Parts: sequence; structure tokens; C-alpha cells
Amino acid sequence: MLEGYWLYAVIALFIIIPLAIYAGMLLSQLKKQTANQAIAEQEKQAALKKHDTKVLNSVVIIVRAMKEEQCELSEGCWRLSVLLDSLKLSSELNTLFPSVYALYDGIKHMPILEERKKLTKPERMKLDFERMKLEADLKSKIQQDVGQLHQYATERLSVISA
Repeated sequence: MLEGYWLYAVIALFIIIPLAIYAGMLLSQLKKQTANQAIAEQEKQAALKKHDTKVLNSVVIIVRAMKEEQCELSEGCWRLSVLLDSLKLSSELNTLFPSVYALYDGIKHMPILEERKKLTKPERMKLDFERMKLEADLKSKIQQDVGQLHQYATERLSVISA
């Protein structure tokens, strides 16, 4: 009778030991996979920070140019809107700087570069008048947004680089 228990114990060991080894291997794989995911996430965040730093530096340059009137409001708002929309670590900026986006929304349908050259002179003048009227209507609000945007971009740069 005792021999039967030993036989069952030996059979159980032949089953349990390989299962334990297999479980250990799976746990080891899981640990490696988790570590690799953490490294990949860190690399992704670093890439996003690098991208946003580059964009925010460009925003600061454009904002300064707009403040010093070296850049037209419409061109600055166009560029700022596109840059701000490309930020990876920030969102909902159209609600923080509504006037910048309002001007951009008002002029984004207008042709530029070669497409603009194809227009007749009266068509260009009509679009220029539309753009200038929109700029005049939004000028003071845009200037406020630009001031706030400069502060926002500077603060975000210091947070990202920290």
C-alpha cells in the first residue's frame, strides 16, 4: 500500500516540476515584456517632449514677431494654429486662444502661393479686404491671446525641460 503512495508521489513530481518550470519561464517572459513596455513608453514620451519643445520654441519665435509687428496677424495666426494643433502633449488650445483660431478659421479657405497667383486682381483684392476686415475686428483680442500664448509656451517649455 505504501508503494502505491510513492508511485503517486513520483508521478505527481513528474507533473508538478515541469509545470513549475514552465510557470517560472512565463513569469520571466512577463517581467521582460513589462520592462520593454516601460522602456518603449519612456522613449515615446521623450520623443513627444522633443517634438513639443521644437514646436513651442517656434511658437515663441512667431509670438515675438507678432508682438513686434514683424509678422502680419493673419500669417502669424495661420502658423500658430497649425503649430498648436501639432502639439502632442497639449490639447484644447483652441479654447485657450480663441481669437487666434477665429482668424485662422476665417482665412484658411483663402488660396496661397501659386493658387493665389492664379486669381484675378479683383478676386485677390476681395480676399485681401475680407482678411484685413477680419484682422481689424479681431486685432485687440488676438494681441491679448498672443500675450497669453507667449506666457503659456514659455511655461510649457520650462515644464517639459524639467
